[in-house]
Amino acid sequence: MRLRPRPLLHVAPLLLGAFFAAPIAAQERDLDLVITGGRVIDPETGLDANRDVGVVRNEIVAISREVLTNRLRQGGVLLDAAGRVVSPGFIDLHVHGQSVEANRFQAMDGVTTALELEGGVPRMREFIESRAGNAIVHFGASASHGGLRIAGMPALRDELAPLLEADSTGAELVIEYADLLREANYTPADDIEAVHEAIAAEIRAGGLGIGVPHQYYPGASHTEIYRLFQFAAEMDVPIYTHVRDMAVSAIQEVIANAAATGAPLHIVHLNSSSLHHLPITLDLIRGARAAGVDVTTEAYPYTAASTGISSAIFDEGWQEKLGMTYGDIQWQDTGERLTRETFEFFQEEGGTVIMHMMDPAMIELAMRTPFVMVASDGMPYAPGAHPRTAGTFSRVLGRYVRDWGVMTLTDAIRRITLMPAERLQEIAPLMRRKGRIQIGAIADITVFDPDTIIDTATFEDDLTYSEGVTHVVVDGVPVVRDGTLIEGVFPGKPLLSRYTSE
Repeated sequence: MRLRPRPLLHVAPLLLGAFFAAPIAAQERDLDLVITGGRVIDPETGLDANRDVGVVRNEIVAISREVLTNRLRQGGVLLDAAGRVVSPGFIDLHVHGQSVEANRFQAMDGVTTALELEGGVPRMREFIESRAGNAIVHFGASASHGGLRIAGMPALRDELAPLLEADSTGAELVIEYADLLREANYTPADDIEAVHEAIAAEIRAGGLGIGVPHQYYPGASHTEIYRLFQFAAEMDVPIYTHVRDMAVSAIQEVIANAAATGAPLHIVHLNSSSLHHLPITLDLIRGARAAGVDVTTEAYPYTAASTGISSAIFDEGWQEKLGMTYGDIQWQDTGERLTRETFEFFQEEGGTVIMHMMDPAMIELAMRTPFVMVASDGMPYAPGAHPRTAGTFSRVLGRYVRDWGVMTLTDAIRRITLMPAERLQEIAPLMRRKGRIQIGAIADITVFDPDTIIDTATFEDDLTYSEGVTHVVVDGVPVVRDGTLIEGVFPGKPLLSRYTSE
């Protein structure tokens, strides 16, 4: 597949609409929704001023110094934003919770788009169909390299055929084939071309690039991963990677691959992939970006990670590699800290753990670094799930901005709206109209109180909603109003790759 040139004027249609056609047309149109009296912050243009925002259907058509309430059509929606910030909706690049239950917590945290890019999904059409009509927020995913590399393992592929050919992959089938799936994680993919063909098919079905969490499948050699980067460069699609180890060398590997091939690269949760190496890994990324490498990264604002207790991360020697003991691991379902005996018992049973493994100073360093985006790594909904699932963005705005002064409000908004949109707008052109409060932008809008916004979920208790998010509008439709989730409203749409329209 040939490399395609990147457009030079990424935001030209949006800006032209803002300066010419849209304002004229807006004066003649009744508004479906008005957000009045708020402090509007647009991270791209630098607008930071009191404005009213008017919406027709799912598009922002007016941003006015004048009050727009007199232009609201009969039956339209009026949202009072007095004393609040009106921001682009928060875009979360890294969410494993892709369900209505997870969406409730995401919306109450100000999220309007929640994407599964780290691990991806192996069946894009089924994933999109499963969420259509029951998504509170927008959704999307990358193509799962970890799931699709089975196509390059002829023997295992045949044994796993019933699972791969099933109409849907439910938990029961996954459990039935768990041993073979684990074997695949430790097996090289010999037929790399077959893997790439399978990935290409999922990208054509809407996949937003390639999810490559190869720490979870050690069978993927350096050569296999490098060839994957070459393939991503040929298709001109991004790779989102959880690197192969929590070491400097793992970051060096993927940056070198991106530099050598030209593949766009996004490194997920740099905080947990780097641990105490974060200062040097940030330097590596900073230097690569200065040299012209297309590499971005993200972090979440918590000192604990979360993953499956049976994953390759806990292979022999994990205590030394991670600098952890059994007591640093918390069993999600009960909140208890583990011992050697309970660790071995639960590892045999399978399930999710929370890993207390990071230095608060390293999280602060990540939050202070301007090129680091914020993404939650939110886990699937469960009563005792990691609090990042419910509170990531409110924690950044409430603690790291207001309480601790680690970053400014405008910088934080840029890193949770515009920067994620810019990361995606080449593979998903619709993102040029998101992450912005501008005329012509999609009406994904979050209104919050900067004086009260805060996360409330903890490591000890069940998930709880964040506080201080006043209104959330998704595709022109309110899903949170006056701090309360609106039940039975599902305006979320799939975010698809540009290949779906070619």
